[in-house]
Amino acid sequence: MKLTIHQIDAFSSELFKGNYAAVIPLESWLSDDLMLNIAAENNVSETAFTCQLADGSFAIRWFSPLMEIDFCGHATLAAAYVLCEQHNIAQVCFSAEAVGKLIVNKKNDGSFAMTFPKQPPEGAEHIPDALLAGLSIQPVKVLKNRQAYFAIYESAKQVESLITDSAQLKKLAPLDVVATAASVEYDFISRYFWPASGGDEDFVTGSIHTGLAPYWAEQFGKNSLSAYQASQRGGKLYCEVGDTTVTLTGHAVRYLKGTIYL
Repeated sequence: MKLTIHQIDAFSSELFKGNYAAVIPLESWLSDDLMLNIAAENNVSETAFTCQLADGSFAIRWFSPLMEIDFCGHATLAAAYVLCEQHNIAQVCFSAEAVGKLIVNKKNDGSFAMTFPKQPPEGAEHIPDALLAGLSIQPVKVLKNRQAYFAIYESAKQVESLITDSAQLKKLAPLDVVATAASVEYDFISRYFWPASGGDEDFVTGSIHTGLAPYWAEQFGKNSLSAYQASQRGGKLYCEVGDTTVTLTGHAVRYLKGTIYL
């Protein structure tokens, strides 16, 4: 069996920035074990597998090198890049078991606007000791949603200089951790840590902005925001917060196209 594999740098218009993802379009699903083995062999933060449905939309599944992930924004952007090019279309409708319908539109400037369900964080009734032990700087507030704990900081400098203890943060599984603060250059910045699910720090995490954007929209009293994920590679996102959805816009660029031999 031969499969075509694409590697795309998402949330960037330049190679070697943003977050890379592998995309593998399928005619029918492979076994879960085989997809996980492929993702582990790829060893990128996520590998997206897609299957076209009878109505022309696409089912999508995401795998880290360690496990299947129920929602991944940057790999969705990467998959939309591949499918828009492959099928000569400007809109892709995805369906995913955990988060439902995801719509991605290719814009005239080559960027992609992804509309996702809104997942705002709420106050955490209990702050785990492992969370505080895993962060070198203590946050001023802790919130959480279905995906992660939100560590809110007073300044962007604190987020940028934060050191984490992955052994402690791993104890928070299945939740990950995002550190965030208001910024001068952007409306807000963040860093994302997920040692229990994929790696110590993710480069750019689209999914968490479905929680970050609603939080900062409420703080600033506006629904259009610019964001920067301050990882080693860095990534820029533009967020539009609606009543029930968050639209994230970013660019993508191809790194490779190849063949998997099974």
